[in-house]
Amino acid sequence: MSFKSGFVAVIGRPNAGKSTLVNALVGKKVAIVSSRPQTTRNRIQGIVNRDDAQIVLIDTPGLHQPSNVLSRQMMEEVQQAVEGIDILSLIVDSTAAFGAGDRHALEWVRRFHGTKFLLLNKVDRIMKQHVLPLIDRYSHEAEFDQIFPISALKDDGLAELTGSWISYLPENPPYFPTDQFTDQPERFLAAEFIREKAIVATREEVPHSVAVLIESFDESDKLLRIRATIYVEKDGQKGILIGKGGATLKKIGTDARLELEGLLGSKIFLELFVKVQPNWRQRPALVRQIDWRRQLQEMGERQEQDREPEPEQKPEEKDGA
Repeated sequence: MSFKSGFVAVIGRPNAGKSTLVNALVGKKVAIVSSRPQTTRNRIQGIVNRDDAQIVLIDTPGLHQPSNVLSRQMMEEVQQAVEGIDILSLIVDSTAAFGAGDRHALEWVRRFHGTKFLLLNKVDRIMKQHVLPLIDRYSHEAEFDQIFPISALKDDGLAELTGSWISYLPENPPYFPTDQFTDQPERFLAAEFIREKAIVATREEVPHSVAVLIESFDESDKLLRIRATIYVEKDGQKGILIGKGGATLKKIGTDARLELEGLLGSKIFLELFVKVQPNWRQRPALVRQIDWRRQLQEMGERQEQDREPEPEQKPEEKDGA
């Protein structure tokens, strides 16, 4: 039996269900999920392993017009996600009215030269007679190789979608070990899970302003100690995150710790701090710190520089007698 493997990028507008779909297919939570738009900030690879295939799913930030350093980096993440992939899958919210955001998303589809899927998500929330007009509308806007009505949340149509993806993938050995389910370092997963709980626990004005940086990540045989800082842009947001008597911050820490313990299979001691960093989304240095791929690249470059031999010193020339 031949083995197939390849990369499938999932793109779409904010809140279309990209992360929910990737988590459902991987069978583990590799991407945080919330009702707030633009929750995903980095491209995230979730790995679906089967006996006959390996699908590397790439979850991406929601497509939008960038307005600051952070959002520009998010769109760069999408651009890098669609380079060298086998299949591009546009996921749309079937319950949302077609608008400028959908036209912007379709521009990405038209620019891609390769296999293209349209995924009509959340069809469990609309009447069946509305599905065909949706298919007709998007088919006139762009050319798709396959169109699938699905419900990522209810697991409807996902088996058929997976089988169809595999039929388009090339014959290749697996790109990752078959027991691996994501490419993300555990430090990044920890930061993302803390951010998710902070988003869930706070009001509308806080989520976009939250960034989480892991200060220390010390692992022993019996305990994983994590020290993290939650950054916000205003003093008022800091007060909301901490809550009365520290109750909100305690809940964020407890919820994140319990979920991380289940995912990582380790007892965790989690220590959280909150700091104000005005306009951090406009500061390239801090924005770079939440991009773990860039951090790893910079660490590798520093290590390479440290390994470079010192230039040979020429002996000092002495004046002739």
